[in-house]
Amino acid sequence: MQGLNKFTTTYITNKYDVMNSIWFFDDVNLFKILCPHKFKAYKGTHSFDTYHKKDYIYFEEDSANKVYLIEKGKVKIGYYNENGNEIVKAILSKGELFGEKAILGDITRDEFAQSIDNTTSICPIGVQTMHELMRNNQTFSFSVYKFIGFKFKKLERRLQLLLFKDTKTRLKEFLDELCVEYGYDCDKTGDHVIKHPYTQKDIASLIGTSRPTLNILLNELKDENYIDFNRKEIRILKNSA
Repeated sequence: MQGLNKFTTTYITNKYDVMNSIWFFDDVNLFKILCPHKFKAYKGTHSFDTYHKKDYIYFEEDSANKVYLIEKGKVKIGYYNENGNEIVKAILSKGELFGEKAILGDITRDEFAQSIDNTTSICPIGVQTMHELMRNNQTFSFSVYKFIGFKFKKLERRLQLLLFKDTKTRLKEFLDELCVEYGYDCDKTGDHVIKHPYTQKDIASLIGTSRPTLNILLNELKDENYIDFNRKEIRILKNSA
């Protein structure tokens, strides 16, 4: 988990109940546990796939016959709505699993997966191989089900926010969670600095609003001295904690 430290954790814990608001898979690098090259029976035939920025790993309606682990880089998961607009569901990084609904019996994809780094290395695992590994290795199986459980929790939390919180509150909670996942403390100012992979379009999609509305809210928070921001960095200012 990038940049997580005691001061940032204290900040988030004091502001919200972090166990109720967490949106990401907590402190588990699945690649270290699940990659087939760790297992003698699969090591010889195991390989990695490399993707460049904007390359698709799979599309909606593709056959769901594999799951994927990220060795390095970042992957965007999303879908297109009936108006053809892209809806971002998540941005995943090293050690995370995606396409996992194939394990549960899905035959076709209902989302796309796209590399958003210049070099993204992916470990593809056939569904049959996954099932064999899960049958033969209790730690492996537990980690997979734990991950799927966290994903369901994340989706439930997002639905709760969309249904019961106003847009500005959703944005502030999302920024606080980004602070845990991508943040660190700036020693000189005491600000919480977030270097993140999201575009404003991605953030707007994730909190269920439009990009113009997001721009208005970000500038409101800036005027309130809650944050400062640029294209790749957001600072939650010391006086807002």
